[in-house]
Amino acid sequence: GVGWNAPGGPYVWGYCFTKQINPPSDYLDKTCKEYPCVPGQKYYGRGPIQLTWNYNYGQFGATIGMEKELLENPDLIVSDATLCFQSALWFWMTPQGLKPSCHDVITGAWTPSARDVAAGRFPGYGVITNIVNGGLCGRGWNAAGEDLIGFYKRYCDMFGVSYGDCIDCYNQKKFSQH
Repeated sequence: GVGWNAPGGPYVWGYCFTKQINPPSDYLDKTCKEYPCVPGQKYYGRGPIQLTWNYNYGQFGATIGMEKELLENPDLIVSDATLCFQSALWFWMTPQGLKPSCHDVITGAWTPSARDVAAGRFPGYGVITNIVNGGLCGRGWNAAGEDLIGFYKRYCDMFGVSYGDCIDCYNQKKFSQH
């Protein structure tokens, strides 16, 4: 669960941090030749959607003409408010590999393929979790996944909107698993 007790419950702190708290790794994909790791840099989550991995920093940087700068100094995402939100908008709007964009999922523009249906991926917040944090999916119930659902529900309640269907990814295969 979430560690802070605050008025409003444990999910009050959701989406409040620009740097990942206690990252489990440095998020270095040393096999990525197109966007190679820079020695001494760590590509843990930064920004509103917590951009991770050197290949995401590189792709985002290439999109805005700052590939080298972001690979060399990933903290630019948290020290520059414009870059911070650009990174989130880029990740939200950009399909990658087999993954649809989060935007297409939440707006209903994405229709699952036969492969998606066989993998248990149906429109809803669960697929967005799969896109952003695929490592939490396909493992059955887990506390980290439940926390993400808690944050999501809190914001839906604040805006007075429905949670929709299929809000977890506990039984979905990750997109990388087809």
